[in-house]
Amino acid sequence: MTTMMNAVQVSKFGGTDVLEWVELEQPRPGPNEVLVEIACAGVGPWDAWIRAGKSVLPQPLPLIPGSDIAGTVVELGEGVTDFAIGDRVFGVTNPRFTNGYAQFASAHAGMIAKMPDGMSFARAASMPVIAVTAWQMLHDFARVAPGQRVLVYGGAGNVGAYAVQLGRIAGAFIVATASQKDLDRVRQSGAQEVVERSQSLDAYTGTFDVVIDTVGGNALATCYPLIRRGGVIVSIVEKPDADRVASREARADFLLVSVNTMTLARLAEWVMTGQLETCIGEELPLREARLAHQMIEGLQHRPGKILLVP
Repeated sequence: MTTMMNAVQVSKFGGTDVLEWVELEQPRPGPNEVLVEIACAGVGPWDAWIRAGKSVLPQPLPLIPGSDIAGTVVELGEGVTDFAIGDRVFGVTNPRFTNGYAQFASAHAGMIAKMPDGMSFARAASMPVIAVTAWQMLHDFARVAPGQRVLVYGGAGNVGAYAVQLGRIAGAFIVATASQKDLDRVRQSGAQEVVERSQSLDAYTGTFDVVIDTVGGNALATCYPLIRRGGVIVSIVEKPDADRVASREARADFLLVSVNTMTLARLAEWVMTGQLETCIGEELPLREARLAHQMIEGLQHRPGKILLVP
């Protein structure tokens, strides 16, 4: 018998109105995949880019948006040996960042990890893409070291908040930008200095070893004089200007996250030991995916990761 499930589907690219509540056939896991019964799905800006047809990756239609998931393994695909039916897991569905807004989703075994005992599905689903992105910006690309000076553009955002915390854990001196209302929150998360985002950073010219850009646009344009010669700039918004990077003898790039089991497990353990804090914003029923996307695109909501609950 065919088993059906509810999901949110996009049949054409566009605004939030293209998100449709549908009934679909439940997927089956392929080789090196597991089928997860989803307890929570995270919502991120990349979901809106995919919905609007602005993804940097090919996205055939129709599609189910969503990548961050937490839930329970209910079926194993061929070749899966590291997970068992009944495991509580979290992570990312697949390299195209799709299929998460549903009751069930197949997930690549190399892009999920087992949840630590005592971790809630909500906390787990709030982490994968944003926490791993911050880790890879700081460690895999910038190779941050103790005592280095790091500027985090957008320290109150979801990725920025993890970058501040992970930079602090790495022993770096963290300067972050934030709006007036978020200054105290960013300072409490571990930034030694917090600058209101409209203020000039000219006083910091030539002082940073690493710039972490989560904002893009004018913020990225103003960062080049701020790094020391031979410094590092990494952005998750746009590719840095090659000529301006060369003028500082710097290393820079746009980072597209690659989620993996080992990094997920490390970050989850740090959450459970209190070294890292998660930040959960709105929790909405899966049917309200349109509202969640309106929040992603500017509708006022509580700070933190937006979650959908099937």
